[in-house]
Amino acid sequence: MVRAIPSIKKNIFLSVFVQIISMMVSFIINLIVPRYIPELEYSYWQAYVLYSSYVGVMHFGLLDGIVLRYSQYDYEELDKPRIRSQFKMLLYLNFSMCVLFVFLSQFLAIGEMKLILVLASVSIITKNLFTYTSYMFQITNQIRKYAVLVISQRLFFGVFTALLLFLHTQNFYLFCIADLCADLFGCLIGYFYNKDLYFGSVISWKDMLSEFNTNIKSGVLLLIANWSSMLVVGSAKMLIQLHWDDLIFGKVSFSFSLSNLFLTFITAISVVLFPSLRRMNPERLPKLYQSIRNMISPLLFFAMLLYFPSCMILDLWLPNYHDSLIYLGILLPVIIYTSKVSLLTNNYLKAYRKEKKMLIVNVISVVVALIIFVLSSYLLDNLTLMLISVVLVIMGRSIASEVIVMKLIGKKFFKEFIIEGIMSLIFIISARFFDLKFGFAIYLSVILVYVFFNKDMILSLLNDITLKFKGSKGNKKR
Repeated sequence: MVRAIPSIKKNIFLSVFVQIISMMVSFIINLIVPRYIPELEYSYWQAYVLYSSYVGVMHFGLLDGIVLRYSQYDYEELDKPRIRSQFKMLLYLNFSMCVLFVFLSQFLAIGEMKLILVLASVSIITKNLFTYTSYMFQITNQIRKYAVLVISQRLFFGVFTALLLFLHTQNFYLFCIADLCADLFGCLIGYFYNKDLYFGSVISWKDMLSEFNTNIKSGVLLLIANWSSMLVVGSAKMLIQLHWDDLIFGKVSFSFSLSNLFLTFITAISVVLFPSLRRMNPERLPKLYQSIRNMISPLLFFAMLLYFPSCMILDLWLPNYHDSLIYLGILLPVIIYTSKVSLLTNNYLKAYRKEKKMLIVNVISVVVALIIFVLSSYLLDNLTLMLISVVLVIMGRSIASEVIVMKLIGKKFFKEFIIEGIMSLIFIISARFFDLKFGFAIYLSVILVYVFFNKDMILSLLNDITLKFKGSKGNKKR
């Protein structure tokens, strides 16, 4: 039996609270750690973060298949032996891949990279187990327990990292171990809540393999779509590491880490939106899409305004990373397009079961990105052009994905595409070619012009938010 539509607002509130905790931990990691460890050690740590971020592909679509096939069920409605059998398959698969990659790393790498690849290989187990744990909460809409899970995992990592800093630790591999231990701690929290989904009786081997095969077939397209999407940025970072030196790679990685701080709350909402969409009346989807879209762009335009005062402070706090702030000025518009893909287009394409179209868009984006990135690095040796290319490719992927969604929901957003492109261009010019104060003045002026021409939409959004806030307070009083 499929449940009634859940309280999206309540779930979003919980997820935003989770991301406040995550942002605090990210603040420690991204803004405190670089001040107290050598730049080269920070670069090695970022290399581990880069490669470990791709180990999620090692479940080969199994977990994505489970999400697509079971996200409409309550916890009590799940076929526990069937789910447990897939957990067992996940353990076998990840352990085998870990052993294989540890073995290969001894022959494919030298120096610090050998240790980095060994640690990343171990993360195949820890990160996929944590993904399984978090997915079980998400697909059954246990958002409160999901909040406990993420907060516990992030706080564990934050406390471990703070302890390392207190002990004046400067070896990058200890921060990597903190990351691995945090994932395992999160899995323990998940096991405490959902014991029935881990160990116990399972279905027969024949049925287990059949279920595994079905999940892989259902999820592999979504897996490739999601991870090829990540490769747009990841391939750029890998080429930077290969073509330029480790210090430049570390500084560019720092820029990407800062831009990810802006995406924290978007991730929070995205976590709860897909299960909610799957339970929603299809007739309500187009209107909801337009409402969310109208809210995202203005918020992110204003969020990018924070770049200028933030850089003034960061330049004093981390003078060795001045170049990173320049790179950030080029990369920050990525948040507009990544947010729309993460929050809207991907969730809607999944809700309408258009994973193949997601795959096509993302694979084309990766191919185009690789061609442009190789030309930018190896032929033209131009890092600035490489970073601008990242923005352009992500912009193109976002627009292509949204064009597909437009056909599904019967809406058009071509005017919005042009406005977002112009705002992004003006921001990059303001941040890259002018000093912070003058750049701030230019971008603020453009924001005010945007508000003037869109005042009716913005006022409508503010009134809507105010009414909902007052309504929720009234309900609490009653």
